[in-house]
Amino acid sequence: MKSAKTKRIGAHLSTTGGVDKAVERAHAIGANALQIFSGSPRMWRRTSLDRINVDKISANRDKYDVTPIFTHALYLVNLATDKPELAQKSIEALEHDLRFDSHIKGAGVVVHLGSHQGRGFDATKDLMVQRISEVLEDTPEDSTFIIENSAGQKGKIASDLTEIRWLMDQLKSDRVSWCFDTCHGFAAGWNLSGENSVVDTIEKLDLLDTLACVHVNDSRDTFASGRDRHANLGEGNIPPEELEEFVNDKRLKNIPLVLEVPGEGKGPDAENINKLKKMLK
Repeated sequence: MKSAKTKRIGAHLSTTGGVDKAVERAHAIGANALQIFSGSPRMWRRTSLDRINVDKISANRDKYDVTPIFTHALYLVNLATDKPELAQKSIEALEHDLRFDSHIKGAGVVVHLGSHQGRGFDATKDLMVQRISEVLEDTPEDSTFIIENSAGQKGKIASDLTEIRWLMDQLKSDRVSWCFDTCHGFAAGWNLSGENSVVDTIEKLDLLDTLACVHVNDSRDTFASGRDRHANLGEGNIPPEELEEFVNDKRLKNIPLVLEVPGEGKGPDAENINKLKKMLK
């Protein structure tokens, strides 16, 4: 088993001042991996890639040994929408983020696929395949599209892991992987440990090899609530022993763990990083 010293433990952090500064912030709180936004998560406008100092990012990545670096897509994206304008904006935003990922030599773009808005997965699945394929066709070969599981609230796609399996089977691309979020999974009714755990299901669905990262978050809401509200580790409703058993599952030993907890209102902090390190055996 990897110890906390060698395991990749990351956090979603601010890029104020530049991505290179986010790398510094990761190191400062004891993280050795990172997740960022390429711009505001609630605005369509994106920063031009030529304004990003790749050399500074690379220098700090090497200096502080912070890798991998994931990008999280903006929250406005909805690839399951029946509104053409929103679909086009979503495609363009994701294309930008995959180009950004390639530009900074990142590990992929984590994407919330969006909501079927009551129409159901079957009514939207072919549209999503078409739209993801369009994004892949128009972006660099060294960029990766990472599908994140959802809590299922308000018709959000991918609370059921079989939906991720189906989408990946249709896309047939080594540029598509996925991310499991513990808060989302708990809220969607997946057991994080014990018999018939979610890792057992992941293995049965043959999704272990394509698991790019795990978001380690506690949940403000109860099991199977369907609600996506993150809590600091040990302060939510996920039993601590259940989360500890999950992160120590040997089948996940090489998977980077990334925190998206609120901290003291400014996001992941050293306290939560240390809590996660102490969980690891």
